[in-house]
Amino acid sequence: MRFCTITCFLLSLLTVITAEFSAEDCRELGLIKSQLFCSSCNSLSDYGLIELKEHCLECCQKDTASDAKLKVYPMAVLEVCTCKFGAYPQIQAFIKSDRPAKFPNLTIKYVRGLDPIVKLMDEQGSVKETLSITKWNTDTVQEFFETRLAKVEDDDYLKTNRV
Repeated sequence: MRFCTITCFLLSLLTVITAEFSAEDCRELGLIKSQLFCSSCNSLSDYGLIELKEHCLECCQKDTASDAKLKVYPMAVLEVCTCKFGAYPQIQAFIKSDRPAKFPNLTIKYVRGLDPIVKLMDEQGSVKETLSITKWNTDTVQEFFETRLAKVEDDDYLKTNRV
């Protein structure tokens, strides 16, 4: 009887030690298991949050090789309806500002009734990814294009201040 009790205790202890937290457990800790990558947990010590690292590692997903390097696209189209600018003031602010001019390979297309989306394309103009940007703010939109759009070398002397 005593041997059985000890064995059960050791097995349950082993299960607790090796088990990951459930999505519910992680949510109670303030972590979203489906969106948390282990590489993020490793950078917690850079911000003095070492005590969170253990729980973070219990809730994270292993990074894949494709996540390490984001795919960069040569062209993108931001599609939006001007009638919906009231619902998406951050997108309107991005479009009306000088920020789109920083991306010569970005086209803004006005499509009646459409919520704001971004289409990322290859060299032939084929759409490879489509993303909804309805909840993005102005800075997020700019940062996205800075990281996911290929840099364009502009050697047009008329557009520069070079002589």
